[in-house]
Amino acid sequence: MSNTLRTAVLMGSMTALLIGVGGVIGGQTGMLVALLIAAATNFAGYWFSDKLVLTMHGARQVAPTEVPALTEIVSRLSRVAGLPAPRLYLIGSDTPNAFATGRNPHNAAIAVTRGLMDLCRTPEIEGVIAHEISHIRNRDILVSSVAATLAGAIMVLTSLLRWEMLFGLGGAAMAIAADC
Repeated sequence: MSNTLRTAVLMGSMTALLIGVGGVIGGQTGMLVALLIAAATNFAGYWFSDKLVLTMHGARQVAPTEVPALTEIVSRLSRVAGLPAPRLYLIGSDTPNAFATGRNPHNAAIAVTRGLMDLCRTPEIEGVIAHEISHIRNRDILVSSVAATLAGAIMVLTSLLRWEMLFGLGGAAMAIAADC
């Protein structure tokens, strides 16, 4: 099964799960709220997950002239893989790391930490970048981004359940809690 199909199945399954949980929490109203949350998180996860993760890590997009050796590695390996060169970001962390993000090869980005640049030699950096480009080519990054976003939606629903149980906003959760 392709990762695009896996992403669609994941999004559909998680939406159904969220709607089911919403129904348990608040009946039809809970299902509607859960559907709206699922729609919003699916939309955000698909279109904005790359921007969110880059912002969370404090990544800064770099110009090709700023890190010419790294830019050349990314361009060359992307060409070999038959992909457009992803946007390149630097993270000011001393921890050696890199990751790829984006919904498809045309919207992909690779982020590299300062620690990786300082610690590793060129062949090692090439290996790390090749690994990240393989994630872009296989669209692994979309699956993980959507999964992380939907996990956030589940956290929102559990938070709503907690408030519902504290303040009795709908009654369904209290009836479930009383049965336990």
